[in-house]
Amino acid sequence: MSLDHLKDWVGGVEQQADSATAAPLAGLAATLDHDTPPWPAGEVPPLGHWLYFLPRAPQHAIAEDGHPHKGGFLPPVPLPRRMWAGGDLRFLAPIPVGASLRRTSTIESVEHKAGRSGDMVFVKVLHEIATEAGVAVRERHDIVYREAAKPGEAVPPPAAAEAMPAPDWSRTVTPDPVLLFRYSALTFNGHRIHYDRPYCREVEGYPGLIVHGPLTATLLMDLFLRNAGGRRPAGFRFRARRPLFDTRPFTLHAARRAGDGEEMVEAWALDPDGQVAMTAEILVAP
Repeated sequence: MSLDHLKDWVGGVEQQADSATAAPLAGLAATLDHDTPPWPAGEVPPLGHWLYFLPRAPQHAIAEDGHPHKGGFLPPVPLPRRMWAGGDLRFLAPIPVGASLRRTSTIESVEHKAGRSGDMVFVKVLHEIATEAGVAVRERHDIVYREAAKPGEAVPPPAAAEAMPAPDWSRTVTPDPVLLFRYSALTFNGHRIHYDRPYCREVEGYPGLIVHGPLTATLLMDLFLRNAGGRRPAGFRFRARRPLFDTRPFTLHAARRAGDGEEMVEAWALDPDGQVAMTAEILVAP
């Protein structure tokens, strides 16, 4: 499969405006099970900017999977399965609730790879979210596109468990359709893998509803905020390793460590079989 023409999208730029309204943040606090959230009042929490600049495709422009049809700013990758693979963020300044926001997005790279699981396309997008005071968040967003599930294809079996450090903080999360629906509603995410069980099983070949990658990342950040005693993150890097499903509880863990003169927190999510589903590094602000 020749996908070289997709590199024509590299360098493409899109700008959007929004406002850091309070209502989505109250919904996020409720979804994360907080009566009093562990972030400063009057500020958008770390990763809370994902509740803004939401997709607004009209209903006729929605594809079978619940995503908007491909094309426009993102390249029209002819592979049906689209997932949030990871990201690298820097938190440069607080975002006050009520602030006017502008996001400038640039496609940095489009890479085609072929492996044992078939063709894959990786798209890297740089987002800069700014208030009137300047850039507040700089984010590199990794998207992966994969081939359709083959008949009888299943999630890869558990491999040997990775050695992880002894955690300082841990929490068990029981995902269910309500949690996934609430996060989909907060992010205006129509992707059917998060709420349509027959579609997950019969079309995409998954055993259950998939926990959103950004939700898992948000839960790892939330674990830090619950235990950090008011410390702020200066950076956050995460990578999705394997999917989590709503079929059984999963666990979140974090361990403090020092590295190159910086205070870091290593965080990870384990699936019910003890396999690493997501890894993350949190750079703690001085």
